Amino acid sequence: MKKQFTHIDATGNPQMVDVSEKAITKRIAKAQAVVQLGKKIVAQMKGDELITKKGPVFHTAIIAGVMAAKRTHELIPFCHPLALEDCKIRITVKKNKAIIDTEAIITSRTGVEMEALMAASVAALTIYDMCKALSHNIIIEEIKLMAKSGGKNDFVRQ
Repeated sequence: MKKQFTHIDATGNPQMVDVSEKAITKRIAKAQAVVQLGKKIVAQMKGDELITKKGPVFHTAIIAGVMAAKRTHELIPFCHPLALEDCKIRITVKKNKAIIDTEAIITSRTGVEMEALMAASVAALTIYDMCKALSHNIIIEEIKLMAKSGGKNDFVRQ
């Protein structure tokens, strides 16, 4: 028996999934990225912010992450264009790591996991870009979905 993929039609051509029959519900997704900064970079922090020659790192990363979440459909094939109702990003530093927590919210027929993950990913890449003049010893360790709700299956990372 041949497996039918959700994003491939009967003739083998790529297709977007039809969500027109799905229920409209409030959907929330949370994601996280961890960036290992190293002691040299963390030593440059002033209070809760890290400022380099390029400007305030975490504030810039938050703006970049929100912009990326809103444009996810332009970069990931078959992601539906979504009018996000909210996108929150919080960055905290613990030891030598920047922890990026994101939340995307929409009332729609499809979820916002990719938007939350995109926000975390681009925020992490922005931190890397803004800190690389201080050190290239930066590691984006992980990007992961933490939770999602409102769709067919809820999920919470244990």
